[in-house]
Amino acid sequence: MDENKEIKQDSRSFKPFVPADKILPEFTVTSVVLGILLAVVFGAANAYLGLRVGMTVSASIPAAVLSMGIIRVVMRRDSILENNMVQTIGSAGESLAAGAIFTLPALFMWAAEDSSVANPSFLVISVIAICGGLLGVFFMIPLRSALIVEEHGILPFPEGTACAEVLLAGEEGGAKSKQVFSGLGIAAVYKFVADGLGLFPSEVDWAIPAYPGSGIGADVLPALLGVGYICGARVSSYLLGGAVLGWFVIMPALVLVGGDNIMFPSEVAFNAMSAGELWSKFLRYIGAGAVAAGGILSLIKSLPLIIKTFAKAIKGFGHKGGSDRTSRDLPLPYAMAGVVIIAVLLWLIPAIPITPLAAVIIVVFGFFFATVSARMVGLVGSSNNPVSGMAIATLLIAATLLKASGNTGMTGMTVAISIGTVICIVAAMAGDTSQDLKTGYIVGATPAKQQIGELIGVVCSGLTIGGVLYLLNAAWGYGSAELPATQATLMKMVVEGVMGESLPWGLVLIGVFIAIFIEIIGIPVLPFAIGLYLPIHLSVPIMIGGLIRLLLEKWKFKDKKRQEDIISNGVLFSSGMIAGEGLVGILLAVFVVFNLELNLGFSLGNAGGCVFFALLIAVMMFIITKKKKDK
Repeated sequence: MDENKEIKQDSRSFKPFVPADKILPEFTVTSVVLGILLAVVFGAANAYLGLRVGMTVSASIPAAVLSMGIIRVVMRRDSILENNMVQTIGSAGESLAAGAIFTLPALFMWAAEDSSVANPSFLVISVIAICGGLLGVFFMIPLRSALIVEEHGILPFPEGTACAEVLLAGEEGGAKSKQVFSGLGIAAVYKFVADGLGLFPSEVDWAIPAYPGSGIGADVLPALLGVGYICGARVSSYLLGGAVLGWFVIMPALVLVGGDNIMFPSEVAFNAMSAGELWSKFLRYIGAGAVAAGGILSLIKSLPLIIKTFAKAIKGFGHKGGSDRTSRDLPLPYAMAGVVIIAVLLWLIPAIPITPLAAVIIVVFGFFFATVSARMVGLVGSSNNPVSGMAIATLLIAATLLKASGNTGMTGMTVAISIGTVICIVAAMAGDTSQDLKTGYIVGATPAKQQIGELIGVVCSGLTIGGVLYLLNAAWGYGSAELPATQATLMKMVVEGVMGESLPWGLVLIGVFIAIFIEIIGIPVLPFAIGLYLPIHLSVPIMIGGLIRLLLEKWKFKDKKRQEDIISNGVLFSSGMIAGEGLVGILLAVFVVFNLELNLGFSLGNAGGCVFFALLIAVMMFIITKKKKDK
């Protein structure tokens, strides 16, 4: 009881930066238009990144920095609430894209495998994405008071708090936005020269003849370097550790033991396969089992927290919005009506394969996992939110129920993936919305206006994600070396396994028990499992990015503030690199679709790729450590 009183006193004594009785420009034409633009840009960039690497990055801070650079510096407008609205709308695109790319590509892969199955239409993708996003926002309305207000000072909401600090340091917005734009421009040119003109390969690779079955290489790309910097050396080392286990232990062991034998799912002898073929035919299934087990273990460990949060959420349905500006939510009856309307639409629209049972599953599991997601990001941040684990749990239950009710085959699998997509987007959007509402709570925004902004971001991003998915599929195809679609491939395998399709369960179970072993010895399972699943070519540059950050953190600077500024500059520059490569990746996909050939016809080879990557690292270090001249 004393702890609860302390929490309530802390939340009641808190004063936002902009008082409730002060009115500043907030929901303006400028903030909405700029927010929509950033939602589309970051949504497309994160879709490309997630399909290539298997993870996405938060867009809130980069969106806030760009907003300040444009609104404060270029347009000479001065309203922290307007900047906050831009990042609120802008970050919605990244979260919706994350939820969509983890599941929807499975539908494209089924269509590629079976000529009788058609790709999902643009309408289906857009409606499913928008419905999932809207549900995520609606479910957060009754949760805001319980999680954001009542537990202020208890739940840290790392990204939301950091974003608020960036907004509060608004006088530095122009300088900070330069870091984002610099990273974006450099990465865009680099990506275009590598994969557009083909001057050097974006992937360098070496076989190791003396150690059959092994191999080493790296995708020498700016986005991966940025991901490693943002994640840090520790998380990056878990990814590389998983890759080393796979490429230097498991794959050579398969060749050593298997020899000239042939085993399903391969039709070639072990000693006749390259490292890439061993990864594709065997290691990928082992990694998938590890990722699935890691997601489920994360949920199991969170059960006490989940139960506690869910109980608070139920109480939150009795919450009424406050009378002052900073405590006013959208009316709860409107949100509940929106949930019912969306469930009915998902059921009634003929093009969407959602049954009445599926609609009920979506609402029940949607609210449950929205609650879980919001609480989890409040504690550990969006980057550690086990959205994929929630999606896997949903798919296992949904596929089992559908199979028991007679919905089997391709129809049943499509329905299961559709349910998983909506739930995945709900969880991702609920996490993002909670972070944005935390930022708004600190700076003194109007919750109802932020919630409207989230809804706008969802609709605009949902209308564009279908085009992005179609474009990338037409250019390279999901499951290819260019777009491994890690999470979607895993979801596809889970559904196929439950529905009884052929699956090398022995390999999957090896991955499951590797994950259990990793959990027992106390190493975070999910990043290690993702490293085991992904090609080592992705983990190596990510590790390099993490080492760069570790170097800056360990370097002995004379001024502590100077060190913090440099590390912060690196985060912003890395965010820009991710966005820049993602956008050029989308542009190059357009060129591929329209058969526009830009290749120079010659390449500098592996050595050229390594030299250019080293130059990129040097330029990155120079820009983020460059000392600003005093005015």
